[in-house]
This record gives sequence, structure tokens and C-alpha cells, in this order.
Amino acid sequence: MNEKNQFRELWELFWTFAKMGVMTFGGGMAMLPILQREVVDNKDWATEEELTDYYAIGQCTPGIIAVNTATFIGQKRGGVSGGIAATLGLVFPSVVIISILAGLISNFADLAWVKNAFAGIQVCVCVLIFNAVLKLLKKSVVDKRTAVIFAAVLLGGLFLKLSPVWFVVAAAAAGIILKNLEAKRA
Repeated sequence: MNEKNQFRELWELFWTFAKMGVMTFGGGMAMLPILQREVVDNKDWATEEELTDYYAIGQCTPGIIAVNTATFIGQKRGGVSGGIAATLGLVFPSVVIISILAGLISNFADLAWVKNAFAGIQVCVCVLIFNAVLKLLKKSVVDKRTAVIFAAVLLGGLFLKLSPVWFVVAAAAAGIILKNLEAKRA
């Protein structure tokens, strides 16, 4: 790839993720439906399965899931430079917005309309995350094996105080074991 095309690719990664970064209200999990729409549906930079894998790995690695996912996608598209461009694109709007808000928030945080606006945004974020979860659920729980793993992780998440890393590791091991048991029966 020549230098001009490489710059264009890096700029597209930066700009695409910067536009997504502007829409990130409520943290990285709230960005999952936006990532899915942009990366899978609009840009065709990853498949649904790849994006689900990136989410899982992003949950297990240090940092914010959306930033980690952006880094994975950027690296896939443009190597290390692509990973850096996508990551910087995603966090740049937040840095600018937070810097502006930090100077203003102490003056307005106690106003009723600001508190009410944040309460409304929190409810909206819950719905966005719920919709992303439903979409992932439909694509991920496709047979008895994945349904068993889903139920076990759901119950474990509800009743055990464990790091998400343990659930991902256990789910991976269960996937391997259950698939091997199915293969032996066949």
C-alpha cells in the first residue's frame, strides 16, 4: 500500500471511530450497538462473529471494552498504525468533551434539569445495552451447547462475585469440552 493510500486508510479509521466516540454516552458497553452498526453493517470491517470475539477479548483485557475493540479492529485493518488511529479516534471526542465539561460541571451539577437530563440518559443507555445484548444473544446462543454455557455464565454472574475474566475462561473451556463430547457421541 502506498503512502497516500495508507494515510487515507488511517484517516478513515480515525474519523469513523471519532464519529462513534462522539455518540458514546454511558460508557463502552453503550457503544456496542454503534460499533456493530458501523463496523459490521456499514463498513464491513468485521463479521458479527469477529466482533463478538473482540467484545469477549476486550472484556478480559485491561481497559474499556469499546476502546479495546476499536484497537482490535484498527489493527486488523491497518496494523499497529491502524490500531493507534482507531483508538485515538474513539477517545479524542471524549477527551475534548470531558475537558469542556470538567470546567463547567461544578457550576451546574446541582441544577434540577441537569440531574434530570442525566437520569434520562442513564435509562436510555440501559436500553441501548439491552438491545446490544439481545442482538448478541440471538447470534451466539445457537444450540444446546451454547444455551448451557449461557445459562451457566448467567447464573454465575448473578450469584458469584468473580472477575469477568474467569467467566470467559470457563466458557471457553466449556465450549471445548462440550464440543469434544458431542464429537465423541457422533
